[in-house]
Amino acid sequence: MQNQSAKPKLLDQLRDRIRLKHYSRRTEDVYLDWAKRYILYHNKRHPQEMGKKEIEGFLTYLATERQVAAATQNQAKAALQFLYKEVLEIQLPWLDEVEQAKKPKRLPVVLTEKEVHSLLAHVPQAYALLARLMYGTGMRLLEGLRLRVQDLDFERAELLIREGKGGKDRVTMLPQSLLKPLQEHLKQVRQAHEQDLLKGYGEVWLSESVARKYPNAGREWVWQYVFPSARLSVDPRSGVTRRHHLDEKGLQRAIKQAAVDAGLTKNVTPHTLRHSFATHLLQAGYDIRTVQELLGHKDVQTTMIYTHVLNKGGMGVMSPLDRLA
Repeated sequence: MQNQSAKPKLLDQLRDRIRLKHYSRRTEDVYLDWAKRYILYHNKRHPQEMGKKEIEGFLTYLATERQVAAATQNQAKAALQFLYKEVLEIQLPWLDEVEQAKKPKRLPVVLTEKEVHSLLAHVPQAYALLARLMYGTGMRLLEGLRLRVQDLDFERAELLIREGKGGKDRVTMLPQSLLKPLQEHLKQVRQAHEQDLLKGYGEVWLSESVARKYPNAGREWVWQYVFPSARLSVDPRSGVTRRHHLDEKGLQRAIKQAAVDAGLTKNVTPHTLRHSFATHLLQAGYDIRTVQELLGHKDVQTTMIYTHVLNKGGMGVMSPLDRLA
């Protein structure tokens, strides 16, 4: 009975600590899920009663029996580290010494310009503008979905990406070919927003710090999502009915299906558009440092991977078979 009463209390503490540190809803769900799995794996024992042996055992189980990807195992490790350090206030200096799964080094999937053109032509109307904007700016999936109206600067043809990976803001170009389509799109979005306001809704989610500083900002036009959902939904955290942004899974499915419809044989995801953006800029002769800034990479070595993609088959070497011809 003691474990049963301790378990929900511990998870509540974990949830509160995550929110106190202003982590995203996605991180909250992931960390809570890993904490539950860890506890269940050890027959509902309280984490405070466990230590190095149990954590290493769980991480080994994930790698050997479940055969999870390296990124998944490292995610579980980060969740447990947060649980012990931030909630149980137990330092685990040895956890840094636990061997961390290494991600396999693979070249990114990149489409040719012709393939991108074909892919975008097959993306459904509901996601077509967003897909084009992602390729035209190099944005990540969630960066595109979380765009606010005020992030678009039509006069300067610039796009502000807030709190990208690593919590950094950056500026990228706004494609000239999308200026008018985006302006027309925003007219429709604004009409829907005004209708929501008339019905007593119209509020969008804001971080706690912004909501506290600007209490009425959630209903203001400039804070609305550029790509809002077609329907209202209830925020599970606050219980407030809001219009969230488009569903990321919907875009992922749309891109996958578009690749099939376009007859592409590559494993295409929304992130493929970002890889293609970077590679095509380098092909056009742009400096790698410029591409690094546009992508928001902390280290230019991360951007350098696209130079490997630029090498024509076999590092640019002509096959001896072709010489026979």
